[in-house]
Amino acid sequence: MTVFIRIGLAILFLDEFVVGAWNAISPETFYRYFPTVDLTPPFSEHYARDFGGATLGIALLLGIAFFKPKAHFVIPAALAYSIFAVPHFFFHIAHLEGATVGEAIALTAANASVALLGIAIILVTIARDRRIAVRQTEAAAHPTY
Repeated sequence: MTVFIRIGLAILFLDEFVVGAWNAISPETFYRYFPTVDLTPPFSEHYARDFGGATLGIALLLGIAFFKPKAHFVIPAALAYSIFAVPHFFFHIAHLEGATVGEAIALTAANASVALLGIAIILVTIARDRRIAVRQTEAAAHPTY
């Protein structure tokens, strides 16, 4: 379970780090070259840089959770990501006008995948820790001498 959690955190970290750094460093090129971003104009350097900084903050939490995959790091990091990713997914579902069919499919699939991954990481972390707690309770009830 921890392998799934770590792989998921790595994927989300890389996504947030690349998008966040690109927005923070060069928001104009992100707007111009990142697929489908230009579907919802107008460009705002202020919003793009703020978004980049906030996204880098989420990436930091995901990175910490990757290196220390304990629930008290993983759940807040994945939850912070999910609080962004789920509404982001629904925004794009409602704003597909101007996108080609291919862009619409790719955008929907990509946003759905990472939104679901954030939620899955939370659920798998809870399941992992419950399984560990049950094993510890059983071991305490049946000590081996």
